[in-house]
Amino acid sequence: MEMDAASHVKSGPLSLGLMRVKALPEKMATSIVDAAKNARKLGQDDPRRVYHSLKVGLALTAVSLFYYYQPLYDNFGVSAMWAVMTVVVVFEFSVGATLSKGLNRGLATLLAGALGVGAHHLASLSGHVAEPILLGFFVFVLAAVSTFLRFFPKVKARYDYGMLIFILTFALVSVSGFRDDEILELAHKRLTTILIGGAACVFIAICVCPVWAGEDLHKLIALNMEKLGSFLQGFGDAHLNRPSVEEMTDEKASMKGYTSVLTSKNTEDVLANFAKWEPGHGKFLFRHPWAQYLKIGTLNRQCGYRIEALSSYLDSNFLAPEEIKGEIETVCDTLSLECGKALKELSKCIKKMTKPSSVVARHISNAKAAAKTLKSLLKSDLWADMELLDIIPTATAASLLIDMLACTEQIYEAVQELASKANFKAEVEPTVSPEMRKQGQIMEGDKERPNKNKSSKVVDCCADNDDRHHVVINVVDGSEPDVEKKCGIIVGEVAASSSPPPPCNVNIQLA
Repeated sequence: MEMDAASHVKSGPLSLGLMRVKALPEKMATSIVDAAKNARKLGQDDPRRVYHSLKVGLALTAVSLFYYYQPLYDNFGVSAMWAVMTVVVVFEFSVGATLSKGLNRGLATLLAGALGVGAHHLASLSGHVAEPILLGFFVFVLAAVSTFLRFFPKVKARYDYGMLIFILTFALVSVSGFRDDEILELAHKRLTTILIGGAACVFIAICVCPVWAGEDLHKLIALNMEKLGSFLQGFGDAHLNRPSVEEMTDEKASMKGYTSVLTSKNTEDVLANFAKWEPGHGKFLFRHPWAQYLKIGTLNRQCGYRIEALSSYLDSNFLAPEEIKGEIETVCDTLSLECGKALKELSKCIKKMTKPSSVVARHISNAKAAAKTLKSLLKSDLWADMELLDIIPTATAASLLIDMLACTEQIYEAVQELASKANFKAEVEPTVSPEMRKQGQIMEGDKERPNKNKSSKVVDCCADNDDRHHVVINVVDGSEPDVEKKCGIIVGEVAASSSPPPPCNVNIQLA
């Protein structure tokens, strides 16, 4: 029995090790499959990542020819490796980031190389003994000053990489020049190869599937605004109407998209910085007002913080007291809904790059009316006979909704300012012609006559000052309509009948 126990103890670790060795191929296969799935998902989420990887490979292959091709190698020698190094450190995901690093590196190398050659020349005039002392002094002064300049916020945001390359290049040129007599040739080769590598990066980044940081910033601001609007639209039903537990859970999950808005500041700042380096492209012209996007992003986050406070009441499951629920529920629901619709309309305007339409102003006007009613309810005697602890949650949520209206108005004004600075086009809104302003009446000059026996439908799809042809949709219910052309608009009148109407024909005409 003792021998069996001893053999069992000895065989335990051995058998465990054998089992692990046998399971190793299966674990490796599982890991490879999981990695492949993750890589596929990463590429599907943003195919531009795949394109960027291929572009980097193409740029490296192109500049490597300076090392592989013998005639080019004879001209540049080992300095050709600087082109390869430049591609590795300069090529970034977006065009703006690549231009930022490329221009910073090129200009810093040029300036530092020139100063390095000048410092070497001045030091050489002082004699063999004083030369290293002067070179050390020049390196100390320029390195200290350049490092201090990097602490300035504006310099750090846009030129930090250039300052770093400036220090590195000046030190390399001035120090290596002490032992190398052909300092000009050394500086020339390094500068040329760096410029070639940077030019290759910029050319491929712009010409092959370009990724624009400005466009990403534009979409991000619009998407964040849409997320805020979605929450406000769903807040009324989720907080006040109190659906079932399952519906409540699904509603909360769909409304949590606003949380990404609260942490988007760093991304917006980086994209705005890179967008300023990009040339004009598409609808984004040169000197596009990128700073205005940051202002809108800040207002979005302020709105998001208020929504975060509203969400805390949603998560805490506070119930409005029954005594006031019927009075306050409709007003709060209307205020939240109208603010959400206004934000969603503003998001659409940014996406389409059109000026805010009258629909936004109408939603804000409705929200103001609801806010005025809500303030009256908060000041009324409705709360007189209620406990303070029962009043606080509902009153706080109502106050936050009123504050949300002010934030929505600020966003509306900021979007209007963006539309003005960026020259957004006015959106063409379908409008009813002046002849149909009052239902059942037709305008004839300065007179109006009741139209009890006729019905007409005229849709003017162009703005009042638009010189283009108007598109008129004329619905004919089987009878011959009276068609009259007034000011470029076709007015169709169809006699009404109490009997069932015959099949309708829809004609689209140019007026």
